[in-house]
Amino acid sequence: MLFNSIDFAIFLPVVFLLYWFFANRNLKFQNFIIVVSSYVFYGWWDWRFLSLILFSTILDYSIGYKLNKENHQTKRKILLWTSIIMNLGFLGFFKYYNFFLDNFIAAFSFFGTEVNTNSLNIILPVGISFYTFQTLSYTIDIYKRKLEPTKDLISFAAFVSFFPQLVAGPIERATHLLPQFYRKRTFEYSKAVDGMRQILWGLFKKIVIADNCSRYANMIFNNSDEYSGSTLVLGALFFTFQIYGDFSGYSDIAIGTSRLFGFNLKQNFAFPYFSRDMAEFWRRWHISLSTWFRDYLYIPLGGSRGNTWIKIRNTFIIFIISGFWHGANWTFIVWGTLNAIYFLPLLLTNNNRNNLKIVAQGKSLPTIRELSSMLLTFGLTAFAWIFFRAKNIDHAFSYISKIFSTSLFETPILHEEKKALIIIILVMLFVLTEWFGREEQYAISNIGYFEKRIYRWGLYLSICFLIFIFQGKQQEFIYFQF
Repeated sequence: MLFNSIDFAIFLPVVFLLYWFFANRNLKFQNFIIVVSSYVFYGWWDWRFLSLILFSTILDYSIGYKLNKENHQTKRKILLWTSIIMNLGFLGFFKYYNFFLDNFIAAFSFFGTEVNTNSLNIILPVGISFYTFQTLSYTIDIYKRKLEPTKDLISFAAFVSFFPQLVAGPIERATHLLPQFYRKRTFEYSKAVDGMRQILWGLFKKIVIADNCSRYANMIFNNSDEYSGSTLVLGALFFTFQIYGDFSGYSDIAIGTSRLFGFNLKQNFAFPYFSRDMAEFWRRWHISLSTWFRDYLYIPLGGSRGNTWIKIRNTFIIFIISGFWHGANWTFIVWGTLNAIYFLPLLLTNNNRNNLKIVAQGKSLPTIRELSSMLLTFGLTAFAWIFFRAKNIDHAFSYISKIFSTSLFETPILHEEKKALIIIILVMLFVLTEWFGREEQYAISNIGYFEKRIYRWGLYLSICFLIFIFQGKQQEFIYFQF
């Protein structure tokens, strides 16, 4: 079920009414409604994969309970690794089986040996990477004695399958989200209004920005041999805003929807395209995944402690695995490696934490130095996205080589130039709105500060009008495939 679908537009009010009007006085019943609703939401794609969520829920609930009772360190490690191997085993099979098989065959073919094996027609369960990491954090935190295991299976099942963030995050920690299922929740009008406002902004990002940018990004990337270098630069920029609008739009809808039910999810995007260096970018982009890898992989490996070799090793490990998490393709691994190369000089010179505050905080405009740093960081990011979007490595290098050719100085040519120009203007207005809202949790949060209702509703109706005018063919969210 897509957030930008009629199905969800019907589903959400029904669940909302059941949750607040029929189960308002019973916390366990509210949690039960969340579990049932979440399973319906996920089963809308393919009901067969509900068994995976159920298995993961029971597995980590049981192991978490046993970890808390067990004091023998060796047995505790066995329990922990059982959870890790089982969860990552399912993830690896569904997501990476054919990738490793194909590369295994290619390696033997390189040495002149033919290996006859058949790839499997494996369907990737939607959101498996997200809920796998969410349940793993629960088990790991109990093992580290940072969290007490829950005895309430319904609450834990609700935590694992919570439908707003089940499919594409944010990846919530049990330490933050799970306790919210224990507490009595009362309806708060102001919180619900704020949630609806964030949902509206997320839909705008997805439908108006991402889906319209995707039309031109797909056109250019899928036919890159036919376009000049200058047009390919436009294609990379279209994809840069497509992936941001698509993924951060999903996060906004998920966070806003959660707020309707009395839950607070953590911010997943903090205006990353206004970053002044790559370290700041990765503190602001897909925050829930970046911090997950930091806490459960990078720091246990030694982090930035130790000698220069350890710092280099850990940086490349974290970024390469992050790239591989996104998909079974060498393009993602190269994308992760490239970001490690971007990040490493900042780490080695101890400049990776220079920009912790919001750029130009309290000011309308950045300084020339800040603007230059933002443009450089944005350019490096857009360049790396070429590998992320390309079909394969050859396609990526072909695309890049044409950018760095004499055709870079030709006038870009696009089909339906007038519509493309309108989309570019909309993107510019979108960036301007994000800039003036960058100190908030999401860009239009400050609309709620307007005292006069006519101003608020004027902006709401304008956004709704743009969504209605620029909606096209319904498209899935990019991160569903991860």
